Amino acid sequence: MIEVSGLNKQFRTPVVKEGRFAGLRTLFTREYRMKEAVKDISFTIHKGDFVGYIGPNGAGKSTTIKMLTGILHPSSGEVKINGVNLHQQRRQVAKRLGVVFGQRSQLWWDLPVKDSYDILAHMYKVTTQDKEKRLDELGELLDLKEFWLTPVRKLSLGQRMRADIAASMLHDPDVLFLDEPTIGLDVTAKRSIRGFLKKLNSEYGKTILLTTHDMDDIEQLCERVMVINHGELSYEGSIENLRDRIGLPTLIRVTFNGAYQLPVPDGLGLPIEVALDADHTFRIVEANNREVHIEANRQQVKAMDILRLVSGWGEVADIHMEEPDFEDVIHRVY
Repeated sequence: MIEVSGLNKQFRTPVVKEGRFAGLRTLFTREYRMKEAVKDISFTIHKGDFVGYIGPNGAGKSTTIKMLTGILHPSSGEVKINGVNLHQQRRQVAKRLGVVFGQRSQLWWDLPVKDSYDILAHMYKVTTQDKEKRLDELGELLDLKEFWLTPVRKLSLGQRMRADIAASMLHDPDVLFLDEPTIGLDVTAKRSIRGFLKKLNSEYGKTILLTTHDMDDIEQLCERVMVINHGELSYEGSIENLRDRIGLPTLIRVTFNGAYQLPVPDGLGLPIEVALDADHTFRIVEANNREVHIEANRQQVKAMDILRLVSGWGEVADIHMEEPDFEDVIHRVY
């Protein structure tokens, strides 16, 4: 559905001169500095995929999205949507795209929400019958009727985001680009937006590319993730593989029935390394009257091997395993 090949984007920015008469000298001799915002990015997104596109501020996420939607023209490279070159046939491709920028609205600020939809339907040449049918569906899924006649400027942030997402779906696009759609929303509004996006992807088969700084959005919605840093694509694959690649430890909490004996000399402070064999170790990071907390890289050490050893320390009552937070994984990538 989306094919990106060798995408690059450079921006030319003027160099600010310093010293006496700097402004006057700038009038006659102006120097520029080239900044590479995106460097040789290539990827493919298939029909029905839900992909997260993440990176730190200034990494090139929004620049990429603007090139994928035709807002910016790349310095070099190619973007194809369903086999059609986006920048050569922009109008044709634009009809198949829906775009939501979390910090900018495509609705008319002083008009009621319903009037904005009428204007958008006319712009995209959506028939009255199709418009009414889609608004009925979207209105039910996103609870739009409660603020149908309210001017956009009077909407809460959560209401505006629901209205913006409905606006992006009015012409029934095949691909939806979302740039920070849950930014600033409370927990209830986020849950509502996520539920709708899941439904769009799983039941309606929409292809979705999501950029966000909210790692819960990524974990709950995306099947695949791409990480961009300093304008370059540093990772593309599943969330599980990313966790494994980074190698952050799994936390294992072992609860004992009564006393237990750690296999270390008395008085040795925590954390301590414990050897399974000559090549494999794990760490005890905390120990109290009944619990021992263990950190282990499960790419290197099998959990069952740890549990066999631990069962010799005392009578085990319960075992609880926690994978590292995805946010910790992302910080390690950056």
